[in-house]
Order: sequence, then C-alpha cells, then structure tokens
Amino acid sequence: MTPYTFEIGPDHEGLRLDKFLANELPNHSRAQVQRLIDDGRVSMPRVATPKANTAVRPGDVVTVQVPAPAPSTLEPEDLPLPILHDDADVVVVNKPAGLVVHPGAGHPTGTLVHALLHHVQDLSGIGGEQRPGIVHRLDKGTSGVMVVAKNDTAHQELARQFHDREVEKEYVALVWGTVHNRKRIDLPIGRDPVHREKISTRARRARAAVTRVTWAKALPGLTLIRVAIATGRTHQIRVHLSAIGHPIVGDALYGGLHKRVANDVRAVQRLTRPFLHAERLAFTHPRTGERLTFEAPLPEDLESVLRDITPPEKRAGVFMESQDDLPDDGA
Repeated sequence: MTPYTFEIGPDHEGLRLDKFLANELPNHSRAQVQRLIDDGRVSMPRVATPKANTAVRPGDVVTVQVPAPAPSTLEPEDLPLPILHDDADVVVVNKPAGLVVHPGAGHPTGTLVHALLHHVQDLSGIGGEQRPGIVHRLDKGTSGVMVVAKNDTAHQELARQFHDREVEKEYVALVWGTVHNRKRIDLPIGRDPVHREKISTRARRARAAVTRVTWAKALPGLTLIRVAIATGRTHQIRVHLSAIGHPIVGDALYGGLHKRVANDVRAVQRLTRPFLHAERLAFTHPRTGERLTFEAPLPEDLESVLRDITPPEKRAGVFMESQDDLPDDGA
C-alpha cells in the first residue's frame, strides 16, 4: 500500500475530487481514481465519506492509499506488433492503426495490451489488470510510436516524465486547407458539454493544451504537417486542428470527411481512419538516464495516399526538413 497526500491550492477550488486526483496521479485513469474513492481509500478530514463529485476547497488535505499493483489476468493474443526496442525496463512499439490500446467497453479482446502480453514478458502491473505497462495512449485510428513500461519502477518514472512534459512527441498529419509552419494552437480542451463522445474547446472544465506546427508542406487544397505536443490531452491534435478550421483528413468525428473532393486529391477517399501518425517519440531511459529517440515511418495506407496526391515536382522533398514552401504565420 502506497500513501499519497495532497493539499488543495486556490487554483483547484471547486474541482471534483476524482478530477483533481486523476490530474495528480498520472499513472491512474479517472475510472481507477473513482474506484479508489468508492473503496474508501481516499480520505479528507473535512468530509466523512468523500465522493467522486465532492468539490475540493483550498486548504483541504486529501490522502490516497494506493494498493499494490495487481498482475494481469488477461489472455495473451498473437497479434502483429512491430517492436522497435526491447530491454529489461521498456519496450517501444509501432502501434498499427485500428488497434485499441487497452480493454474497455466494446473492446474486451484484440487490444495492444493483449498483443503485448504475447510478445513481451514481465509487463508492469501498475496500470491495473486491464492496462499492464501502459503509460500513455494513442487513439484507435492513430498509428505510431508508443513506449510501454516493463516494471513498476520504469512505469512510475515514465509517468513522471509525461506528467512533467519532458517527453517529446511529434506527429505527421494531413489537413484540409493551408496551415503555416510555426503555427501555435493554445486552446484549453475538455469533454464536449453536448456530444459526450467528443472533446471540445467549449468544455466547461477545460485543461490547458498546446499544439505546435513544426513543419508544413503545401499540397493541392491540403497541407502535410508535423505537429509537436507537450501536453497529451485526449484527441488533442484532432480537436485543435479542427478548431482552427483545418480538420485532419479522414477524421469523421471532427469534420475531416468531405463528400466532394477535387480529382487531384481523390485518393484521400480511400482513407478509413484519420491521416495521423505518431512519427517520433523521445524520452529519458528510466534506468540509465540516456536520452532515447525512436521514429516510425508512415504506414503504407497513409504513404500510398500521399504518393497519389503529391504533384511529381514535390515528391522528392516532401519530407525534407530543409524544405518549406509555406511562410511562417507569426503565431
């Protein structure tokens, strides 16, 4: 049993107890925090029996008793999973699109966790039985680089790095319209008040989120971009790009599907998921302290679309860092 104690500051006044703790315990989901509250593992001197929706006040002291991690009881599944790196502490994978990261409603099997249990031994149990080793997530439709912890010490250190924004995350996206290099999107986001399956900039309880465009290449009616994020909010890149009027091509949830497209970009209609790929991930190894960087090339479904919509004169330099045919927008 590991105890954690937090004192509520003025910035958190009125916040729900479960939301506060989910922010302060980065390796626990909100659902896990709610279970801790329901199980009586969270105490507040001011409140005899705290509930998930108890509003915290400045000066409140919250104590959480976190039980030891439980080993996973999920069955391993032999699913394709490209492994980029594997050592005693971490495994880095190139997650295929269409693969849900961990079991949940509607996805009891066939997840990345099930594949990991087949391919990797001794995963961390700190994420709970449904999420052994999982430190961060990618959306089901997003492909690319993920790091997974193989023991609890590594898990805690990686979770700290993500929480403290020490992890570098860079994505490739294809968006509608023209987006300029060095565009900075600073919009708090949270659960949409009307459409609960969506994240929105209109949320009543929004959290800070910043997305930066680090590279841009103009294509007919589209822009191929690289984006970097320090925060890692749910659907952050998709929501931010949609909010500024440039949704990701193929993103049905956030306005990225167009029924009518020009002939020269008609290949985008082949997409069965958003054109979003986690291309690069850099973190500090939890044991050695070495800074590690991993990259995953565009998968064939995205690469083939890009080939078909890129004019011949632009194909050679489409991913050259030194080339940028769009001006900075000064943001």
